[in-house]
Amino acid sequence: MKRREFLSGAVVAGATTGAASLAAPSIVRAQETMEWKMVTTWPKNAPGVGVNAQRFADMVTAMSGGRLTIRLFAAGELVPPFECLDAVQADTAQLAHSTPYYWVGKSPALNFFTTMPFGLTAWELNAWIYFGGGQALWEEVYAPFNVVPFYAGNSGVQSGGWFNREINTLDDLKGLKMRIAGIGGEVMRRLGVAVVVTPAGEIQPALMSGAVDAAEWVGPWLDIAFGMHKAAKYYYVPAFHEPGPGLEVIVNKDRLAALPDDLKAIVKYAARAASETTLADFTFNNIKVFADMREKFPEVELRTFPDAVIAAMGEKTKEVAAEIAERDEVTHKVYEAFMAFNQQAEAYQAYFDLPALRMRQQVFGG
Repeated sequence: MKRREFLSGAVVAGATTGAASLAAPSIVRAQETMEWKMVTTWPKNAPGVGVNAQRFADMVTAMSGGRLTIRLFAAGELVPPFECLDAVQADTAQLAHSTPYYWVGKSPALNFFTTMPFGLTAWELNAWIYFGGGQALWEEVYAPFNVVPFYAGNSGVQSGGWFNREINTLDDLKGLKMRIAGIGGEVMRRLGVAVVVTPAGEIQPALMSGAVDAAEWVGPWLDIAFGMHKAAKYYYVPAFHEPGPGLEVIVNKDRLAALPDDLKAIVKYAARAASETTLADFTFNNIKVFADMREKFPEVELRTFPDAVIAAMGEKTKEVAAEIAERDEVTHKVYEAFMAFNQQAEAYQAYFDLPALRMRQQVFGG
């Protein structure tokens, strides 16, 4: 479905996409019950993302005593996966579970609320959003679209992707067709890669059919669940482009404003609870599946990107991020805040988490 056709349908149904023209819902009475529709960019019951979207919906229903029930629609069930923001803006759905960088066509600032190559880890992004002013900036970015964002979790460090050939030099990237999203995709494009962006459910078939030569998805848990190991044997870890990508719940601003204060709080804190649960879920299952993967699928060959390739990726990352920052005033403000905290986090981690992991490796490593 084309975006214009989707929006036209929404207008006919009685909704509009403009925040100024969207009729505000009536204030909900304290004991009134209602059902909201939540769309997602994930396949139905997808591990990690789809499951935790459902957990958030269930939390809201349980915490509200059934006064606010959320009905989840997987990718394509109500709207196409990449039209979820439009659906929430138009009130076709009242909320969505996704990741912000899918909407960078609306605002390039949204890149920084998912991830940036060589940027914040999961717990650092969490810290910046909750305590470093990130939430207020995020709300400012989304304000023109009449939606309110809530941080809803993280996958932790992702994988660099599955490749049908080894990457030993920068020349090996040239002409490669790769599914990769976000700023990482633009970095790869500038290194000679033909970049493709597809919804989650189409990644493995594209790699299997040869439509792409390489593809990144998430990490061991989801990659194996989606059958990526059946399509390519070189598994590059870790990701340069997604050190801690965040997930979101976005809510129609007028719908949220119409709720009683206790239901507003329930939506907010259910998202916060889901953020903790989601990261724990990903961390546990990535660890378990990685151990199993090395035993069950010995044909998978683990690789890391060579230092020279990483250095080139780093230079292009700084170049792309600086260019994005100049697109508009709001994006520049977000970029400055993100990079300032990123620099402080790097200085701190050089003396704490990084040496702690090295010490653990020294004691318990094989």
